Amino acid sequence: MSGGGRGGWLKYGFVAPALLLLIAMNVFPLFYSIFLSFTDADLVGGERQGVGALNYATVFRAPQYAAALRTTGLFVALAVGCELLLGFGLALCLKDHFRFKPALLTLLLIPMMLPPAVMGIYWKLVLNGSYGILNQGLAALGLGQPQWITDPGLKFFSILMVDVWMWTPFMMLIGLAALNAIPGYIYEAAAIDRASPWRVFWRITLPMCAPLLGLALLLRATDALKQFDLVMAISGPNDASTQTLSALLYQVMFRDGKVGLGTAYSYIVLVLVIALASVFLRYMERLRQKEGA
Repeated sequence: MSGGGRGGWLKYGFVAPALLLLIAMNVFPLFYSIFLSFTDADLVGGERQGVGALNYATVFRAPQYAAALRTTGLFVALAVGCELLLGFGLALCLKDHFRFKPALLTLLLIPMMLPPAVMGIYWKLVLNGSYGILNQGLAALGLGQPQWITDPGLKFFSILMVDVWMWTPFMMLIGLAALNAIPGYIYEAAAIDRASPWRVFWRITLPMCAPLLGLALLLRATDALKQFDLVMAISGPNDASTQTLSALLYQVMFRDGKVGLGTAYSYIVLVLVIALASVFLRYMERLRQKEGA
């Protein structure tokens, strides 16, 4: 009996260090930052005082918050939509086996594997209006030299273009996994019934790929909501035409030094991410129930 008791305590002894580390690195900062969001804490220190929900009220009254929310929403919708269409289109083109498929897939997946901050700096050089390689190529073709990273009308498009270039391979990879999971006998049955390619796509391919594509949408949308790296590298956090919620949070926290207000911004972003994830999870649950029925 005592041996069993010692064994039980031994198990807890092995688990305890990892559990304490988890609490120290995740749980404590979470609750402490919630506490800070209800204070007037400042980055430079000093005495902090409780302000109740004033920080959250300030966030919703701030005009720059509304502008950043619109910019973020437009970015998520356009970036994730383009990535889904292009990625699934590439997956459809690459689903069959051919000679150089592994090499081509490796090349297509390279943008996804590189750090976003590094890619932002790289593309800032490529898109430079004076010496960027893109404008040099356009000038050689007589097509002019757009100011990709200084023209207010093109900055947002430039960041959107780079994000699509980076993350379309992710959608392609998920799309390939979904297509390869469809049993071949279903297509054979459709061929026997002489179903047209368009009907096969709408009745078989798309519905059976929908759960994995929904998961890919969820992952990309939640990540795009937190877009910061490309904005920081290409246009900076203070540019109104490209300022996302995360860039605004950086500005409030590190330029203005308002830690309490900054944490309030961060929790509003967190709530948006959770809300979006909940919508996608409900959609995927409905798909699962339909398949079960």
